[in-house]
Amino acid sequence: MTLMRKNRIESIDFLRGLVMIIMALDHVRDYFFFGSFTSNPTDLDSTTPLLFYTRIITHYCAPVFVLLTGTSAYLYGAKKNKRDLSKFLFTRGLWLIFLEIVVNNFVWYFDPSYSLIVLQVIWAIGFGMLFLSGIIYLSNRIISIIGLAIICLHNLFDVIVFEGQSLDSILWYFIHQLAIIEISEHTSIIFGYPILPWIGLIAIGYTLGSLYTDYQAKERAALLMKYGFCSIGVFLILRLTNFYGEPNPFGLQDSLTYSLMSFFNTTKYPPSLLYILMTIGPSLLLLSVIEKYKNTVTDFFIVFGRVPLFYYFSHILIIHFLAIVLLIINNKDYSIMFNMTPYLPEQNQLIEYGYPLWVVYLVWLFVVLILYLPCYKYMKYKSNSKKWWLSYL
Repeated sequence: MTLMRKNRIESIDFLRGLVMIIMALDHVRDYFFFGSFTSNPTDLDSTTPLLFYTRIITHYCAPVFVLLTGTSAYLYGAKKNKRDLSKFLFTRGLWLIFLEIVVNNFVWYFDPSYSLIVLQVIWAIGFGMLFLSGIIYLSNRIISIIGLAIICLHNLFDVIVFEGQSLDSILWYFIHQLAIIEISEHTSIIFGYPILPWIGLIAIGYTLGSLYTDYQAKERAALLMKYGFCSIGVFLILRLTNFYGEPNPFGLQDSLTYSLMSFFNTTKYPPSLLYILMTIGPSLLLLSVIEKYKNTVTDFFIVFGRVPLFYYFSHILIIHFLAIVLLIINNKDYSIMFNMTPYLPEQNQLIEYGYPLWVVYLVWLFVVLILYLPCYKYMKYKSNSKKWWLSYL
């Protein structure tokens, strides 16, 4: 592996590690902040600027992670034939869907009866990989057209809203509408990440992989910067005009602070065109410049970026465990952290639970620091081992 090739991979790992550390802030907020499971931190009528931006900064995590999953798939496939890559993407996609349903829901809610199943980002990535496994035989040009068409046009479907639990409704929830359904008296499913825009984003990420195999560093940086500025420019035009691409319109508020909050308050479930442009544009700019830097700071983030699945499940477990510990220390009922059913108001045991925002930030820093060494050791083990199953972890 040449130094240039190594740097290319490290820049991707850096960005992935950065957004995964930021992601932990959002998940700590979920488990520690007042009313986090029962209120909306981006509701301008009830939020504060600090709480709002604590949530908004974490908007970068899911889209960047999905985009880079596609890019990493391309780079992995550069050493394989299409058939082997397709098989890997298909089997890994199924594996991620299984992990989302069985493992992720358990570590989030500690509910062995699975009374609440939330289909989140790992679910979306799993289906994105299934989608990629079928389209990688097409040219990069065609794949990029498909990806861009999905991302740019999917908001045309916002006017289609289903209700109830018919087969048609469930299929639409799966594709493009945030919804909760009851599959039995004791079990509900939340379609948190309708897959359509996410598979478009993973397709675009896949085509970006060619920048790391077919271009020199200077050309690659220029193209990434061009794409980044174009994304930001289109976002600004569409957001200021409320022309298209965002169901939550921008509106002037009573103060500049809240007007800016309205401006950045884009829709994540499912991700609107403007949400994607707002998050991917600056991320591409960072990716265009970070490749030139190599120091202890970048190395710190790279560690997390190289073991994303290990980090993800570890940080949820630790955050959940710390929430229990803090309740015990404060002599409070820690049973509320078991058999959790947030988002279902009639069953919610978390309405009066929570701590100030400064506690959230302290716990976040603590979680990241204690995870560094395990992630570093696992990164070393994974890089020095040839075991096939490690590619699925």
